[in-house]
Amino acid sequence: MVNQLNDYKIFVQRIGLIGVTNILIAISSLILLPIVTKSFTINDYGIWVIINTTIVLIPGFATLGLPYTMVRFLSAEKDKEKIKEDFYSLASIVLISSFIISSLLFLFSNYFAHVLFNGDVNLARLVSIIVFLTCLNAFLLSFFRTFQQMRRYSFILVVQTYLAIILVSYFAINGFGLFYATMGLLIAYIISFFIMIMFIITNIGFKIPKFENMMEFLSFGLPTIPANLSSWLVDSSDRYVIGILLGSAFVGYYSPGYTLGNILVMVFAPFSVLLPSVLPKYYEEGKIEKIRIFIKYSIKYFLLLSIPAAFGLSILSKPILMILTTPAIALNGYLVTPFVATSALLYGIYAIAGNVLILEKRTKLMGTIWLIAAVLNLSLNILFVPIFGILGAAAITLVAYLVAFILTILYASKQFKFDFDLMFIVKSLVASIVMASIIIWMNPQGVINIITTVIISTVVYFVVLIILKGINREEFEFIRQLLSSESS
Repeated sequence: MVNQLNDYKIFVQRIGLIGVTNILIAISSLILLPIVTKSFTINDYGIWVIINTTIVLIPGFATLGLPYTMVRFLSAEKDKEKIKEDFYSLASIVLISSFIISSLLFLFSNYFAHVLFNGDVNLARLVSIIVFLTCLNAFLLSFFRTFQQMRRYSFILVVQTYLAIILVSYFAINGFGLFYATMGLLIAYIISFFIMIMFIITNIGFKIPKFENMMEFLSFGLPTIPANLSSWLVDSSDRYVIGILLGSAFVGYYSPGYTLGNILVMVFAPFSVLLPSVLPKYYEEGKIEKIRIFIKYSIKYFLLLSIPAAFGLSILSKPILMILTTPAIALNGYLVTPFVATSALLYGIYAIAGNVLILEKRTKLMGTIWLIAAVLNLSLNILFVPIFGILGAAAITLVAYLVAFILTILYASKQFKFDFDLMFIVKSLVASIVMASIIIWMNPQGVINIITTVIISTVVYFVVLIILKGINREEFEFIRQLLSSESS
C-alpha cells in the first residue's frame, strides 16, 4: 500500500503549501471581521457583505468557464508555443467578456445602487470596476494553478488578501467610510494584477493569439457557466434575498456566522486546487487506479480534519462571534454556523468526487445538478426567509448542498467506482462526539480559554481516533515517510 501511495505523497506535500496558504486566507477573514463589524454601522456592514458577494458572483460567468478550461487542457501540455498560443487566446476572450459585463454594471449603476447599495451610485460604479479586475485576476491566477507553480500561486493569493486587509482596515478604522474601504479592495487587486502579468510574461513571453482552439475551449468552458452560477446561487444568493426581504441589517447579522462555518473551505481548498491539475495526466495515460487512490485518500484526509472542525465550530460559534463581532451580531447569528459548517463538509466531498465528472467532460451534467440545487435554494429562500428569518436561509443552504452532493455522487458512481471508507467515517464521528462533549463541558469564554479548549479537544479527538484504529499501520507509515521527507 505504501508503494501505491508514493505519488499521493508528493501530492500531499504540495497540499501542505496550499494548506498553509488557505489557513492564512481563512485567518484573514477573521482578522477583518471585527474591524468592519465594529467600524461600520450594521447597515453599512450588510452592504459590505453584498459588495463582496457580488465580486465573487460575476467571475463565475463573465470568464465563460475559461479559467478551469485552461487547467483541464493545458496542465499536461509541454509545448511552450502551444501553451503561449492557447493562454493568450483564452486571456483575450476573458478580457473582452469581462469588459462587457463590467461596462453593463457601470451603465446600470443607478439601478444597482438603488436595489443593493442604499442608493450610493458612486459605490456601485466602483464595484463595477472591481468586478473587471476580479475577473482578470481569477483567470491569471489559474495560470499558476494549471502549471502547478504553487509557490507563486500562494504568494499572490496571500499578497492580494493581506494587502486588501491592510488597506480596508486603514480606511475603516480611520473613519473614511464604506466607499474608501471598497477603494482599498480595488488598489489591492490592481497591484496583484501587475504582479501576475510580470510573472507570466517572464515565464512564457508574449504573443498575439490566432485563436486556433477556441471552439474546443468554449465547448468545454461554456457549459460550466450554469454550474458556476448555480453554485454561487446556492452559496451566496441568500445574502441578496435576506437584504431585499429583511434589510441589510439582517445580512450583517447573518454573514459572520456564515463566515465562521465556511472556514471549513480551507480544509478542502487545497484538494480542489491541485486535483484538477494532477488527475488529467493520469486520465490521459489510462491510469484509472491512480485516480481512484487520489480520490479515496483525498476524501479520507479531508474528512479526518473537517468532521471534528464542523463539530468544534458549531459549538464554539457563539463565544467566538462574541469576541470577533458585536453582542447583537453574535446573539442573532451564532446558530447559522452549524448549518453552514455541515454544508461546507458536504461541498468538500463534492469538490473532490466531482473531479470524475470533469475528467469525463460531463460539464453539462454538473451544470444541471447545480441548476436543480439553485432553483430549490432560491425558491425556498423566497418562501421561508420572511417566515423563519436568517436561520431559515441557513437551513435551506444545507438542503441545497445535500441535494447537489447526493446527485453528484450518484452520477459519478456510474462513471467511477468510489471506495468510501465508511468505517473510518463512523470512527471519526464517534471521536468528534467525544471531543464535542469536552468542549461543552469546558464552556470556554474569552480568547485564552477558547484557544486552550481547541488544543485540548483536538488532542482528545486524535487520541480517541487512534484508540479506535481510525488510521491503520500502513497509513501511519505513509504519514511518517511524508513527514521525514519534508524534514530532510
